[in-house]
Amino acid sequence: QLQASGGGLVQAGGSLRLSCAASGLTFSRYGQGWFRQAPGKERVFVAAITRIGGTTYYADSVKGRFTISRVNATNTVYLRMDSLQSEDTAVYYCAAGSAFINMASYMFARYYKYWGQGTQVTVSS
Repeated sequence: QLQASGGGLVQAGGSLRLSCAASGLTFSRYGQGWFRQAPGKERVFVAAITRIGGTTYYADSVKGRFTISRVNATNTVYLRMDSLQSEDTAVYYCAAGSAFINMASYMFARYYKYWGQGTQVTVSS
């Protein structure tokens, strides 16, 4: 129900835009998040956006470089990634949830019900 795309190989300092297309769910009822998992590491929070898109949250490691946005009319959430660094190399996953209990819960994977398949981002130094 979530299809992530847009990953690839990019040089350090470059940019990519990830997309996540949703189907089979009422998109505007779900908050959306992006997580990433580097080889040998746990999946970690990257960014999130509320249902209507009025509020966004970012991990400290990407704040100022990444931008999350959504277009409810097309059931799509985006992650614009600028000034990419080798440490950003990971598989990126989009996720959707509707049971967040407060703003902080957007950062935790357990509050997301649906997950995309992941898209690989590789940053060469």
